[in-house]
Amino acid sequence: MTAMVKIAKNTVLTINGGSSSVKFALYEVDLRLNKLLSGEVENIGQKNAVLRFKTKEQHQQHKIDIKNEGYESSANQLIDLLEEQIDFEQVKGIGHRVVQGLEHTKPEKITDELLEELKKISGYDPEHLPEEIKMIAIFRKRYPGLVQIACFDTSFHTTMPPVAKLLAIPRHFQAKGIKRYGFHGLSYAYLVEQLNLEEWNETLRDRVILAHLGSGASLAAVKGGKSIDTSMGFSPAAGIPMGTRTGDLDPGVAWYLMKSEALSPKQFNHLVNHESGLLGISETSADMRELLKIQETDKHAADAVELFCYQTQKWIGSFAAALHGLDTLVFSGGIGENSPEVRERICHGLEFLGIELDREKNYNNEAVISADISTVPVRVIPTNEELMIAKSVCYILNYNIKN
Repeated sequence: MTAMVKIAKNTVLTINGGSSSVKFALYEVDLRLNKLLSGEVENIGQKNAVLRFKTKEQHQQHKIDIKNEGYESSANQLIDLLEEQIDFEQVKGIGHRVVQGLEHTKPEKITDELLEELKKISGYDPEHLPEEIKMIAIFRKRYPGLVQIACFDTSFHTTMPPVAKLLAIPRHFQAKGIKRYGFHGLSYAYLVEQLNLEEWNETLRDRVILAHLGSGASLAAVKGGKSIDTSMGFSPAAGIPMGTRTGDLDPGVAWYLMKSEALSPKQFNHLVNHESGLLGISETSADMRELLKIQETDKHAADAVELFCYQTQKWIGSFAAALHGLDTLVFSGGIGENSPEVRERICHGLEFLGIELDREKNYNNEAVISADISTVPVRVIPTNEELMIAKSVCYILNYNIKN
């Protein structure tokens, strides 16, 4: 095992939990937040479950195989590792990404009342919320006096106008909280913050489309720094096709499959979240990198790539309409940051919006990939949800930082 991370100051820990993975990072709180350690628990509940991490000083990544005993066991093994690496006496707060926050508009300390509220709405997102609640509870049990902060992924989208939140179902369901919420809010908040830091024409920051494209993928229409619409809705399964999620789906398909295939609600939920999207179309992989490699010889892989690009392009067009124009397009997320071919295919045909890519800049993954003649700048900005969580913790703890 590696030596303990050297810490001279207070630190904050960030936990970004998913349904089968947990990303984590430790930041030293100085005038700026300095990342000391980061990693991820992958494939939780599967035979190939593994914990990877690296420290600031050592750089190389360490890999530890962990017991295949589910989420709670993996969480405890993660805490065991952290205890070997850091001094928890200097951890002043833990920030958790919480997918669903209803009408909460900013980070909050996790209290008994808030935890009960989250438990009551866990059915809103059964893929994420129950596991996030478990993680919070495990840290509470191990370190009952440590401040924990909830950073809600939906907060960024609370600014959407009422019409963008409506679902066209009987009105009384809205009173039960069934409406469009939107997700990836921590990522979008970071991207907006990065745009505002740059010294360039302010008018190009007014009407912005942000495309967070990864295994989970969505887009957001941002006006004056505030969300006015987003592709995900009541759940993170809505919008464009993703790695294993359907994206938008005709509700008649749900009725038909549950009837003809005798699918239970639980089986249907698994189908649309874990068996669909790129994986379902290609029948081989949910990984865009793999699909791009085999698309020339595998028609199903080619179809999956084409559908992803086509649907993303459609959402860009619809959001340009919602914004009454477009000033800037931003790509982010694992695919958006690293796949020039996908970016090129999405932007091809959007010249009528003023989008023109510079092929060389695009394939070099430069920060600005649009051509000089493009009236709409196209930018690539790596997202950083963990940093946004850490900053939220510092905000709650009244730590003054610059980044």
